[in-house]
Amino acid sequence: MKPYLRLFGLVAALLVAGHISAAETNSLNRFLLSPRIGFNVSGKFSGIGNGLFTGVTPTPRFTPDGDPYNYDDGYLLTDSSGNLGGQTWYVGYDDSATQISGNELLLSRSTATANAPGNDQDADVSVGFEVTYQRQLGSKERFTWGVEASFNYQPIKFSDNGSYAATVTKVTDAYAFTPGTTPPDATPASPYQGSFNGPGFLFGDTVVGTSSQIIPGGATISGRHEFDGNLFGLHLGGYGTYQLGTNWQASMSGGFALGFLSADVSWSEQGTPPGGGSTSLSGGGSDSDVLFGFYLGASIAYDLGKNWSVIGGVQYQYFGDYENDFSGRTVEVDFSGSLFVTVGISKSF
Repeated sequence: MKPYLRLFGLVAALLVAGHISAAETNSLNRFLLSPRIGFNVSGKFSGIGNGLFTGVTPTPRFTPDGDPYNYDDGYLLTDSSGNLGGQTWYVGYDDSATQISGNELLLSRSTATANAPGNDQDADVSVGFEVTYQRQLGSKERFTWGVEASFNYQPIKFSDNGSYAATVTKVTDAYAFTPGTTPPDATPASPYQGSFNGPGFLFGDTVVGTSSQIIPGGATISGRHEFDGNLFGLHLGGYGTYQLGTNWQASMSGGFALGFLSADVSWSEQGTPPGGGSTSLSGGGSDSDVLFGFYLGASIAYDLGKNWSVIGGVQYQYFGDYENDFSGRTVEVDFSGSLFVTVGISKSF
Protein backbone atom coordinates (compact mmCIF):
# COMPACT_ATOMS: atom_id res chain seq x y z
CA MET A 1 0.00 0.00 0.00
CA LYS A 2 2.94 2.40 0.55
CA PRO A 3 3.52 3.07 -3.19
CA TYR A 4 -0.19 3.93 -3.55
CA LEU A 5 0.00 6.34 -0.61
CA ARG A 6 2.98 8.09 -2.16
CA LEU A 7 1.10 8.42 -5.45
CA PHE A 8 -1.92 9.81 -3.60
CA GLY A 9 0.36 12.37 -1.94
CA LEU A 10 1.78 13.34 -5.32
CA VAL A 11 -1.68 13.90 -6.82
CA ALA A 12 -2.75 15.94 -3.75
CA ALA A 13 0.39 18.08 -4.00
CA LEU A 14 -0.31 18.75 -7.67
CA LEU A 15 -3.86 19.84 -6.85
CA VAL A 16 -2.65 22.26 -4.19
CA ALA A 17 0.04 23.64 -6.45
CA GLY A 18 -2.52 24.04 -9.21
CA HIS A 19 -4.66 26.36 -7.09
CA ILE A 20 -1.65 28.60 -6.64
CA SER A 21 -0.45 28.60 -10.22
CA ALA A 22 -3.70 28.37 -12.16
CA ALA A 23 -4.59 31.85 -11.03
CA GLU A 24 -1.46 33.13 -12.78
CA THR A 25 -1.94 31.26 -16.08
CA ASN A 26 -4.75 30.33 -18.35
CA SER A 27 -6.08 26.83 -17.65
CA LEU A 28 -5.22 24.25 -20.26
CA ASN A 29 -7.28 21.21 -21.16
CA ARG A 30 -6.09 18.49 -23.48
CA PHE A 31 -7.58 15.33 -24.93
CA LEU A 32 -5.37 12.52 -26.24
CA LEU A 33 -6.43 9.59 -28.41
CA SER A 34 -3.90 6.83 -29.03
CA PRO A 35 -3.83 3.33 -30.41
CA ARG A 36 -2.15 1.18 -27.74
CA ILE A 37 0.05 -1.82 -28.58
CA GLY A 38 0.55 -4.23 -25.67
CA PHE A 39 3.52 -6.50 -24.93
CA ASN A 40 4.96 -8.67 -22.17
CA VAL A 41 1.84 -10.33 -20.80
CA SER A 42 2.09 -14.07 -20.23
CA GLY A 43 -0.13 -16.83 -18.94
CA LYS A 44 -0.36 -20.55 -18.42
CA PHE A 45 -2.77 -23.37 -17.75
CA SER A 46 -2.25 -25.91 -14.98
CA GLY A 47 -4.21 -28.97 -13.89
CA ILE A 48 -3.95 -30.27 -17.46
CA GLY A 49 -5.46 -33.75 -17.68
CA ASN A 50 -7.26 -33.43 -14.35
CA GLY A 51 -10.09 -36.01 -14.46
CA LEU A 52 -9.26 -37.07 -18.02
CA PHE A 53 -8.65 -40.69 -17.04
CA THR A 54 -11.23 -40.89 -14.23
CA GLY A 55 -13.57 -43.81 -14.78
CA VAL A 56 -11.82 -44.73 -18.03
CA THR A 57 -11.40 -48.43 -18.83
CA PRO A 58 -9.02 -49.86 -21.44
CA THR A 59 -10.26 -51.01 -24.83
CA PRO A 60 -12.46 -54.05 -24.00
CA ARG A 61 -10.95 -57.50 -24.55
CA PHE A 62 -12.97 -60.71 -24.38
CA THR A 63 -12.30 -64.36 -23.69
CA PRO A 64 -13.25 -67.04 -26.24
CA ASP A 65 -16.48 -67.43 -24.24
CA GLY A 66 -17.31 -63.71 -24.50
CA ASP A 67 -16.46 -62.61 -20.96
CA PRO A 68 -14.43 -59.38 -20.50
CA TYR A 69 -10.82 -59.53 -19.37
CA ASN A 70 -10.34 -58.50 -15.73
CA TYR A 71 -6.67 -57.52 -16.28
CA ASP A 72 -4.94 -55.52 -18.98
CA ASP A 73 -2.73 -58.44 -19.99
CA GLY A 74 -4.97 -61.42 -19.26
CA TYR A 75 -7.77 -62.81 -17.15
CA LEU A 76 -8.40 -65.21 -14.30
CA LEU A 77 -12.10 -66.08 -13.89
CA THR A 78 -14.37 -68.73 -12.41
CA ASP A 79 -14.56 -71.88 -14.55
CA SER A 80 -17.42 -74.30 -15.10
CA SER A 81 -16.47 -76.29 -11.97
CA GLY A 82 -16.86 -73.25 -9.78
CA ASN A 83 -13.07 -73.26 -9.20
CA LEU A 84 -13.12 -76.67 -7.54
CA GLY A 85 -10.29 -77.03 -5.05
CA GLY A 86 -9.42 -73.32 -5.34
CA GLN A 87 -8.14 -73.74 -8.89
CA THR A 88 -9.37 -72.59 -12.30
CA TRP A 89 -8.52 -73.30 -15.92
CA TYR A 90 -10.44 -70.23 -17.11
CA VAL A 91 -7.19 -68.23 -17.38
CA GLY A 92 -5.46 -66.26 -20.12
CA TYR A 93 -2.26 -64.25 -20.48
CA ASP A 94 -0.34 -62.47 -23.22
CA ASP A 95 3.35 -63.29 -22.72
CA SER A 96 4.65 -66.30 -20.82
CA ALA A 97 8.21 -64.93 -21.00
CA THR A 98 7.34 -61.94 -18.78
CA GLN A 99 4.25 -63.14 -16.92
CA ILE A 100 5.45 -66.54 -15.68
CA SER A 101 7.85 -66.05 -12.78
CA GLY A 102 8.87 -69.14 -10.82
CA ASN A 103 5.64 -70.92 -10.05
CA GLU A 104 3.49 -67.80 -10.28
CA LEU A 105 1.43 -66.11 -12.99
CA LEU A 106 1.58 -62.30 -13.00
CA LEU A 107 -1.45 -60.31 -14.16
CA SER A 108 -1.53 -56.50 -14.18
CA ARG A 109 -3.89 -53.52 -14.28
CA SER A 110 -2.75 -49.96 -14.99
CA THR A 111 -4.45 -46.64 -14.29
CA ALA A 112 -3.37 -43.15 -15.28
CA THR A 113 -3.68 -39.87 -13.40
CA ALA A 114 -2.80 -36.41 -14.65
CA ASN A 115 -2.61 -32.94 -13.17
CA ALA A 116 0.17 -31.41 -15.23
CA PRO A 117 1.35 -27.80 -15.09
CA GLY A 118 1.45 -26.15 -18.49
CA ASN A 119 4.26 -24.07 -19.91
CA ASP A 120 4.31 -20.28 -19.77
CA GLN A 121 2.79 -18.85 -22.93
CA ASP A 122 3.34 -15.30 -24.19
CA ALA A 123 0.10 -13.52 -24.93
CA ASP A 124 -0.36 -12.29 -28.48
CA VAL A 125 0.80 -8.76 -29.19
CA SER A 126 -2.42 -6.84 -28.78
CA VAL A 127 -3.78 -3.64 -30.30
CA GLY A 128 -6.10 -1.56 -28.12
CA PHE A 129 -6.65 2.12 -27.50
CA GLU A 130 -6.50 4.82 -24.83
CA VAL A 131 -8.39 8.09 -24.39
CA THR A 132 -6.87 10.58 -21.93
CA TYR A 133 -8.00 13.90 -20.49
CA GLN A 134 -5.40 16.21 -18.92
CA ARG A 135 -6.00 19.35 -16.89
CA GLN A 136 -3.10 21.74 -16.40
CA LEU A 137 -2.88 23.02 -12.85
CA GLY A 138 0.26 25.09 -12.94
CA SER A 139 3.38 26.14 -14.81
CA LYS A 140 6.80 27.59 -14.19
CA GLU A 141 9.09 28.65 -17.03
CA ARG A 142 9.25 25.59 -19.35
CA PHE A 143 7.64 23.16 -16.94
CA THR A 144 3.88 22.55 -16.62
CA TRP A 145 2.00 20.02 -14.52
CA GLY A 146 -1.49 18.80 -13.86
CA VAL A 147 -3.74 15.81 -13.38
CA GLU A 148 -4.99 13.26 -15.88
CA ALA A 149 -7.62 10.57 -16.23
CA SER A 150 -7.83 7.98 -18.97
CA PHE A 151 -9.82 5.03 -20.21
CA ASN A 152 -8.16 2.18 -22.10
CA TYR A 153 -8.95 -1.20 -23.61
CA GLN A 154 -6.72 -4.15 -24.46
CA PRO A 155 -7.55 -7.68 -25.74
CA ILE A 156 -5.54 -10.43 -24.01
CA LYS A 157 -5.21 -13.80 -25.76
CA PHE A 158 -2.96 -16.84 -25.45
CA SER A 159 -3.17 -20.56 -26.09
CA ASP A 160 -1.41 -23.81 -25.17
CA ASN A 161 -1.47 -26.66 -27.69
CA GLY A 162 1.30 -28.80 -26.24
CA SER A 163 1.58 -32.42 -25.17
CA TYR A 164 2.04 -33.42 -21.54
CA ALA A 165 2.75 -36.58 -19.58
CA ALA A 166 0.51 -38.47 -17.19
CA THR A 167 1.57 -40.79 -14.38
CA VAL A 168 0.66 -44.47 -14.66
CA THR A 169 0.20 -46.73 -11.65
CA LYS A 170 0.64 -50.42 -12.49
CA VAL A 171 -0.67 -52.97 -9.95
CA THR A 172 0.37 -56.60 -10.45
CA ASP A 173 -1.30 -59.62 -8.79
CA ALA A 174 0.43 -63.01 -8.52
CA TYR A 175 -1.39 -66.38 -8.72
CA ALA A 176 0.36 -69.65 -7.90
CA PHE A 177 0.38 -72.86 -9.88
CA THR A 178 1.69 -76.33 -8.94
CA PRO A 179 5.51 -76.38 -8.73
CA GLY A 180 7.11 -78.64 -11.30
CA THR A 181 4.42 -78.01 -13.89
CA THR A 182 4.85 -75.79 -16.96
CA PRO A 183 2.10 -73.42 -18.10
CA PRO A 184 1.40 -73.13 -21.83
CA ASP A 185 3.58 -70.79 -23.86
CA ALA A 186 2.15 -67.41 -24.96
CA THR A 187 3.36 -64.45 -26.98
CA PRO A 188 1.69 -61.09 -27.70
CA ALA A 189 1.02 -62.36 -31.22
CA SER A 190 -0.43 -65.63 -29.91
CA PRO A 191 -1.73 -65.22 -26.34
CA TYR A 192 -2.91 -68.16 -24.26
CA GLN A 193 -6.69 -68.23 -23.71
CA GLY A 194 -8.21 -70.88 -21.47
CA SER A 195 -11.93 -71.57 -21.78
CA PHE A 196 -14.82 -71.64 -19.33
CA ASN A 197 -15.58 -75.35 -19.87
CA GLY A 198 -11.96 -76.45 -20.13
CA PRO A 199 -10.17 -78.59 -19.45
CA GLY A 200 -6.94 -76.65 -19.28
CA PHE A 201 -3.90 -75.80 -17.20
CA LEU A 202 -4.87 -75.09 -13.60
CA PHE A 203 -3.93 -71.96 -11.67
CA GLY A 204 -4.78 -71.06 -8.08
CA ASP A 205 -7.65 -68.55 -7.86
CA THR A 206 -6.30 -66.67 -4.83
CA VAL A 207 -3.91 -63.70 -5.04
CA VAL A 208 -0.67 -64.72 -3.29
CA GLY A 209 1.12 -61.38 -3.72
CA THR A 210 0.60 -57.85 -5.01
CA SER A 211 3.11 -55.24 -6.15
CA SER A 212 2.70 -51.66 -7.39
CA GLN A 213 4.82 -49.62 -9.78
CA ILE A 214 4.65 -45.88 -10.50
CA ILE A 215 5.56 -44.98 -14.10
CA PRO A 216 6.04 -41.23 -14.64
CA GLY A 217 5.19 -40.29 -18.19
CA GLY A 218 3.52 -43.65 -18.81
CA ALA A 219 0.64 -41.97 -20.68
CA THR A 220 0.36 -38.82 -22.76
CA ILE A 221 -2.11 -35.96 -23.02
CA SER A 222 -2.56 -33.59 -25.92
CA GLY A 223 -5.09 -30.89 -26.57
CA ARG A 224 -6.03 -27.27 -26.97
CA HIS A 225 -6.29 -24.67 -24.20
CA GLU A 226 -7.33 -21.10 -25.03
CA PHE A 227 -7.70 -17.89 -23.03
CA ASP A 228 -9.61 -14.97 -24.56
CA GLY A 229 -9.84 -11.87 -22.38
CA ASN A 230 -10.83 -8.22 -22.59
CA LEU A 231 -9.09 -5.82 -20.22
CA PHE A 232 -10.76 -2.45 -19.59
CA GLY A 233 -8.74 0.05 -17.60
CA LEU A 234 -8.96 3.41 -15.83
CA HIS A 235 -6.01 5.60 -14.90
CA LEU A 236 -5.97 8.50 -12.46
CA GLY A 237 -2.75 10.36 -11.78
CA GLY A 238 -0.58 13.34 -12.45
CA TYR A 239 1.71 14.48 -15.25
CA GLY A 240 4.55 16.86 -15.83
CA THR A 241 5.63 18.36 -19.17
CA TYR A 242 8.88 20.05 -20.16
CA GLN A 243 9.09 22.28 -23.23
CA LEU A 244 12.15 21.08 -25.17
CA GLY A 245 11.88 23.63 -27.93
CA THR A 246 9.41 25.53 -30.03
CA ASN A 247 7.51 22.45 -31.12
CA TRP A 248 8.75 19.63 -28.92
CA GLN A 249 7.56 18.56 -25.46
CA ALA A 250 8.58 15.68 -23.19
CA SER A 251 6.17 14.37 -20.55
CA MET A 252 6.08 11.91 -17.71
CA SER A 253 3.01 10.62 -15.89
CA GLY A 254 1.98 8.12 -13.25
CA GLY A 255 -0.73 7.18 -10.84
CA PHE A 256 -3.38 4.62 -9.91
CA ALA A 257 -4.58 1.97 -12.32
CA LEU A 258 -7.86 0.08 -12.12
CA GLY A 259 -8.67 -2.81 -14.42
CA PHE A 260 -11.73 -4.91 -15.21
CA LEU A 261 -10.92 -8.25 -16.84
CA SER A 262 -13.58 -10.28 -18.64
CA ALA A 263 -12.27 -13.73 -19.58
CA ASP A 264 -13.51 -16.72 -21.59
CA VAL A 265 -11.63 -20.02 -21.40
CA SER A 266 -12.08 -23.20 -23.41
CA TRP A 267 -10.12 -26.45 -23.50
CA SER A 268 -10.27 -29.87 -25.12
CA GLU A 269 -7.96 -32.75 -24.18
CA GLN A 270 -7.26 -36.23 -25.50
CA GLY A 271 -5.39 -39.02 -23.74
CA THR A 272 -4.27 -42.58 -24.36
CA PRO A 273 -4.94 -44.65 -21.23
CA PRO A 274 -2.88 -47.71 -20.33
CA GLY A 275 -4.18 -50.83 -22.02
CA GLY A 276 -5.14 -49.01 -25.23
CA GLY A 277 -8.03 -46.95 -26.47
CA SER A 278 -8.48 -43.22 -26.07
CA THR A 279 -10.39 -40.78 -23.95
CA SER A 280 -11.28 -37.12 -24.25
CA LEU A 281 -12.59 -34.35 -22.06
CA SER A 282 -13.47 -30.71 -22.71
CA GLY A 283 -14.74 -27.74 -20.79
CA GLY A 284 -14.44 -24.04 -20.21
CA GLY A 285 -16.17 -21.10 -18.64
CA SER A 286 -16.27 -17.37 -18.13
CA ASP A 287 -15.08 -15.12 -15.32
CA SER A 288 -14.57 -11.46 -14.51
CA ASP A 289 -12.34 -9.77 -11.96
CA VAL A 290 -11.28 -6.32 -10.81
CA LEU A 291 -7.54 -5.61 -10.77
CA PHE A 292 -5.67 -2.87 -8.91
CA GLY A 293 -2.24 -1.42 -9.56
CA PHE A 294 -0.37 1.59 -10.92
CA TYR A 295 1.07 2.95 -14.15
CA LEU A 296 4.08 4.99 -15.27
CA GLY A 297 4.50 6.64 -18.65
CA ALA A 298 6.80 8.78 -20.75
CA SER A 299 6.03 10.50 -24.05
CA ILE A 300 7.27 12.93 -26.67
CA ALA A 301 4.90 15.34 -28.47
CA TYR A 302 5.35 17.46 -31.59
CA ASP A 303 3.20 20.59 -31.99
CA LEU A 304 1.40 20.75 -35.35
CA GLY A 305 -0.11 24.17 -34.67
CA LYS A 306 -3.63 25.28 -33.83
CA ASN A 307 -3.41 23.30 -30.56
CA TRP A 308 -2.97 19.96 -32.34
CA SER A 309 -0.05 17.63 -31.61
CA VAL A 310 1.16 14.16 -32.47
CA ILE A 311 2.38 12.20 -29.50
CA GLY A 312 4.20 8.91 -28.98
CA GLY A 313 5.09 7.19 -25.76
CA VAL A 314 5.70 4.10 -23.70
CA GLN A 315 3.81 2.97 -20.63
CA TYR A 316 4.36 0.45 -17.88
CA GLN A 317 1.33 -0.92 -16.06
CA TYR A 318 1.33 -3.19 -13.01
CA PHE A 319 -1.68 -5.35 -12.12
CA GLY A 320 -0.01 -8.40 -10.56
CA ASP A 321 -1.47 -11.83 -11.30
CA TYR A 322 -4.94 -13.02 -12.25
CA GLU A 323 -5.89 -16.61 -11.37
CA ASN A 324 -9.10 -18.63 -11.65
CA ASP A 325 -10.24 -22.25 -11.87
CA PHE A 326 -12.26 -23.42 -14.87
CA SER A 327 -13.57 -26.98 -14.39
CA GLY A 328 -10.32 -28.23 -12.88
CA ARG A 329 -8.05 -26.22 -15.17
CA THR A 330 -6.40 -23.27 -13.44
CA VAL A 331 -5.51 -20.24 -15.55
CA GLU A 332 -2.84 -17.78 -14.40
CA VAL A 333 -2.13 -14.50 -16.21
CA ASP A 334 0.89 -12.40 -15.27
CA PHE A 335 0.24 -8.67 -15.67
CA SER A 336 3.22 -7.58 -13.58
CA GLY A 337 5.37 -6.51 -16.53
CA SER A 338 2.86 -5.11 -19.01
CA LEU A 339 4.35 -2.67 -21.52
CA PHE A 340 2.50 -0.51 -24.03
CA VAL A 341 3.51 1.67 -26.96
CA THR A 342 1.21 4.53 -27.95
CA VAL A 343 1.18 6.79 -31.02
CA GLY A 344 -1.69 9.23 -31.33
CA ILE A 345 -2.94 12.78 -31.50
CA SER A 346 -3.88 15.40 -28.93
CA LYS A 347 -6.03 18.51 -28.92
CA SER A 348 -5.60 21.35 -26.43
CA PHE A 349 -8.24 23.96 -25.63
